[in-house]
Amino acid sequence: MAFWDGLWPRREAQFESGNAATNSIVLSKRHATVSLTKQGALTGNLRVNLSWRMRTSDIEGRSRQSGRLLRPFKLFQPDVVQAHTQGVVNVDLDLGCMYELKDGTKGVVQPLGNLIGDLNGPPYIRLSGDDRFGAPSGETVYVNLDQRDQIKRLLFFVYIYDRTPAFDRTHAKVTLYPGNGPRIEIELDERAPQARSCAVFTVENVKDELIVRREVKFVYGFQSELDRLYGWGMQWGRGYKSRA
Repeated sequence: MAFWDGLWPRREAQFESGNAATNSIVLSKRHATVSLTKQGALTGNLRVNLSWRMRTSDIEGRSRQSGRLLRPFKLFQPDVVQAHTQGVVNVDLDLGCMYELKDGTKGVVQPLGNLIGDLNGPPYIRLSGDDRFGAPSGETVYVNLDQRDQIKRLLFFVYIYDRTPAFDRTHAKVTLYPGNGPRIEIELDERAPQARSCAVFTVENVKDELIVRREVKFVYGFQSELDRLYGWGMQWGRGYKSRA
């Protein structure tokens, strides 16, 4: 892509539906859905990964602007560090999944309450680990697509646990890795400084076709507000994590 293409985002829109160089599909506002069925990704485990980095500009302010004037191309290269770097911001992003099965069973898989789920039995969803520091591996949730006929709908979300809201300072991305076909990427690129939670994407079983839809809707509350927004109808209470 030419340098000037980066200055006019509309010129790049045609590439948002896929990236041949990285074998990925990027979901955006313009291209918000993809069919796992049509991608042939209906067996094995769907791996959903959350990763993030933090911007340093919040603590450095304009202290580097003079240096950037000497190197103007640096203006288009934001400084980032890993989220666990001390002194930037103390943030703990968590990945969760609300589920509704075909038999009407509803629930949530998330670090809070140690609700890690089960991959081989209902709900056929399991959380693998809790990344509290923004490690490169991030957090991962697995969905057993061999049991896709049991799943009615899923809502994957990200929330900030017990910390000051910092979505506006966080470069977060959720990536789906099907057992077959290209990976699917969703950037949490809409700034919402006071938001504490974000509905990232849904998976719906529509006439035996699994449809992934980008949401990226920020809310100022937590899981209960996402529940009301998407009509899950569950009861929520205060949850805590075990000490690391």
